[in-house]
Amino acid sequence: NLVNEAALLSARYGKKEISMHELEEGIMRVVAGPEKKSRILSDKEKLITAYHEVGHAMVGHLLPFADPIHKVSVISRGQALGYTISLPTEDRFLVSKSELKDRLASTLGGRTAEEIQFKEITTGASNDLQQATEIAKQMIMRYGMSEKLGPRTFGHDHAQPFLGREFSQEPDYSDEIAQEIDAEIKHIIEDAHERARQVLTEHKEQMDIITSILVERETLEKKEFEQLLDGVPPEEVFREKDAERAREAEKKKPMKEEKKERRGSSDEAIAGEPPLEAPSYTRALEPGDDSGGINS
Repeated sequence: NLVNEAALLSARYGKKEISMHELEEGIMRVVAGPEKKSRILSDKEKLITAYHEVGHAMVGHLLPFADPIHKVSVISRGQALGYTISLPTEDRFLVSKSELKDRLASTLGGRTAEEIQFKEITTGASNDLQQATEIAKQMIMRYGMSEKLGPRTFGHDHAQPFLGREFSQEPDYSDEIAQEIDAEIKHIIEDAHERARQVLTEHKEQMDIITSILVERETLEKKEFEQLLDGVPPEEVFREKDAERAREAEKKKPMKEEKKERRGSSDEAIAGEPPLEAPSYTRALEPGDDSGGINS
C-alpha cells in the first residue's frame, strides 16, 4: 500500500521516479489519511489544535521511555484536525511498563496542554481518552502490571466466529475485584495525566513559543521540533528550508513568465487577424421557387 501510494503521487506530480518526499507522504496517507485541504479551521480552533499537538509532542519527547517524535502538524488528515507522529528507533516485540506509562502520559499530553493554556477542555481529545483507557485496561487486566492486584490476568477471551470473529471478555472475578480494577485503571490514568501536567508546566514558555511557530508553519519535522525545544532561534532552524523554497520559487518564475508570453502572443495573433465574415448558407430550392440558391 505504501509504495503504491508513493507511485501514484509521483505520477500525479509528473515524476518518473519515487523520491523520499512521495514515500513520506505515502506513509502519512496510510497512517492518517489524505490531507483535508477543504477543511478550514478558524483561528481559535487552529490555536487550540496547535497547543494540543505540541502537548503530545513535548511530553513524548521529554519523557525518557516514550518513542521519539517524527512530525507535528495542524494540517487536517482523515478525521483528525492535527496529528503528532512518533516512531520507535528500532523494531520491538516487547514493551516495558515504563514505556507504557510514558506512552500514556504522551497520549494525555494534548488534553493537558489545553487545560493549562485555556483552562478548558474540548472534544478533540476523545480518541486520546479511548487510547489511554485501553492502554491502562490492558496493563491491569492482561499484563499483570498492577502493584495492588498483583501478577495475574482478569477475564477470559472467547472468540465469536459467528460475529465477525470479535472478542468478548467473560469475567472470572468478583464484583469487589471489578471495583478494584476500575480504581486501578483510574489511578494509572490520573498518574499519567499528572506527569504530563508537570512536564508541560515546567516547559510552559517553550510550549508557547513552539505553538506559535506551529500555527504559522503548520508542520514541524523531527529536527525542527527538537531544535526549537533546545532554544535554537527560529530563523536559524528554518534557514535552509526557507532558502530551498526560495530557490524553487525562482525556478518556477521563468515557467510562469513563459506561459504568460505564450498566452500573450496567441492573444495578439488572434487580435491581428481580420474579422471573420459571417458564414453563408444555401437554401435548398423548393418546388416552384425560381430564385435559385439564396445566401442568408
